[in-house]
Amino acid sequence: MNLNLLAFAVPFFIGIMLLEYYVSVRRGKQYFHFDEAIANINVGIAERLSDVFATGVFYLVFVWIHKHYAIFDIPSGPLTFIFLFLVTDFVWYWYHRCGHEVNIVWSAHVVHHQSEDFNFTVAARITVIQATARAMFWSILPLIGFSPSMTAIMLLIHGAYPFFTHTQMIGKLGILEYFMVTPSHHRVHHSSNPAYLDKNYGDVLIIWDKIFGTFAKEEEKPVYGLTKSLKSYSFLWQHFHFMLEMLIAFKRESGFKNKMKVIFGKPDFIDPRIRLYLEKKLLRQTALQHPSPILYRYISVQTIITLVSLFFVILLEHYQSTLQLCVAALFILVSVINTGAMLEQKKWNFHLEYARTFLLGFFMYTFPPFHWIAIFVMLVIAVSMFFYKTISERYYSVLYQPA
Repeated sequence: MNLNLLAFAVPFFIGIMLLEYYVSVRRGKQYFHFDEAIANINVGIAERLSDVFATGVFYLVFVWIHKHYAIFDIPSGPLTFIFLFLVTDFVWYWYHRCGHEVNIVWSAHVVHHQSEDFNFTVAARITVIQATARAMFWSILPLIGFSPSMTAIMLLIHGAYPFFTHTQMIGKLGILEYFMVTPSHHRVHHSSNPAYLDKNYGDVLIIWDKIFGTFAKEEEKPVYGLTKSLKSYSFLWQHFHFMLEMLIAFKRESGFKNKMKVIFGKPDFIDPRIRLYLEKKLLRQTALQHPSPILYRYISVQTIITLVSLFFVILLEHYQSTLQLCVAALFILVSVINTGAMLEQKKWNFHLEYARTFLLGFFMYTFPPFHWIAIFVMLVIAVSMFFYKTISERYYSVLYQPA
């Protein structure tokens, strides 16, 4: 069978998140908040989904670069693999540093730092745009002369380690603190404390931070999140708020030099008042009711359904047509946007429920044995449109009722 075994990364990492949550509760530590955890997982779902379409493309780009532009012809072997690891970690350090010091790269990376929690769910906050930006930096590896296959294996190994540094459950690790990136080092990196800003960019090795002067020990208690809290769980707002800030700043600045600073300068070049302007104009925030148990249960069920859908889309990737993959991906993407809207108690999310149901029916229709199910789903949608207002009012009264 031609199964994509990378699908099992989904239940594996979700299992570790649940284990961390269980242990933290047993120890009386409040390291998890429902809204933050769901928002974090939503971002991770979208990134894992994008890998279905992007991984093959990135690999082909690596092959093309290596074939036509490789500077050296580096043979494979154990010593080469060690050298590749060091170069990969070095490239990551500079990618990560650019991600904090160059606005256009920060616009992709900022999502990873928005959560005010710090636990394994935060490790999932890798956006589609950030994954693309990283691949551009990784292109240096085949350009140097490392084989695409060895590069791909290294990136899988190298990419797994940082997940385990996103936790408050592990203290300092003795001698490892001198040369490895530990949870303690990474807690510093995710903190908004003035003393910790722009520190500890390393991914596996902390030596690069010590060499280039960006290292800081964990001493004072970290405060997690952005220096100015986002205060939103919207999947769309989390992804695009800084891009919109850059766009407004670019329009407002005069002169070529200042406009280039908006794109390639540091984030503190962007006027923070632009965020306030955009929040007032686009978010139209109203006081939220205290979330009801029904809302939390419904969000939990929908998230589980989305995760299960993601698992099978990845696992059975090679057995689905391009149309089926696209429809399934759109269903998952609409689902995470819908979940974010429910966390914000938005009244437009009911329209997304219809969109999800339609996509589910259309997906079933692409399988001839299930045509009758798809037709039934479409009939239900058509009939319910006559009672759209009544159903939506009932939906909101149940979902957003005061606790």
